[in-house]
Amino acid sequence: MTRGPTLPAHRLPCLPRPLDAFNAAPADEARALLLRCLRSLRWSDRIADHRPYPDLDALLAAADEAAYDLSPADLSEALAAECLPELPEDTYSAAHMALSAAHAAYEARFGHVFVIYLGDAHPDEAIDRTLEGIRSRLANDPDEERVIAAEELRRLARGRLTAFLSGASTTRARPHPADHG
Repeated sequence: MTRGPTLPAHRLPCLPRPLDAFNAAPADEARALLLRCLRSLRWSDRIADHRPYPDLDALLAAADEAAYDLSPADLSEALAAECLPELPEDTYSAAHMALSAAHAAYEARFGHVFVIYLGDAHPDEAIDRTLEGIRSRLANDPDEERVIAAEELRRLARGRLTAFLSGASTTRARPHPADHG
């Protein structure tokens, strides 16, 4: 039995990877994406100006390196744009009150919002880790806390960049509070 000619293999269209789209995006669009992730104009500009990046690891390394060079003003700008992580809707009111009181004490002591990277925490542990972090860091002197806050900002930025460039579009804005995952 003779068979007719076979059709050529079907090939799926090659869709651009999010990092490729980021690398090719106009400068103002790339800076806007970076500003949502990094919260500092200078930090965002430095990363946007060094595009293209061969892979996500190279971008994250550049973001880390630039984070270590933030001036006190750049760090203040990034901290001013942060907010506390959102609590799950079913969190009891006493936890909200405890978190509000702890954050008020922290902000009074250090003059900026408390930042903490919770990307590796189970959602059920977020409030406990946040409260524990605030309470333990209240004992820091302001200079020591500024160093810790800068490190947490760096970790938050890495998490945001990784999440965004692992599948989201460069034109879609992420909600600000949800960035604290």
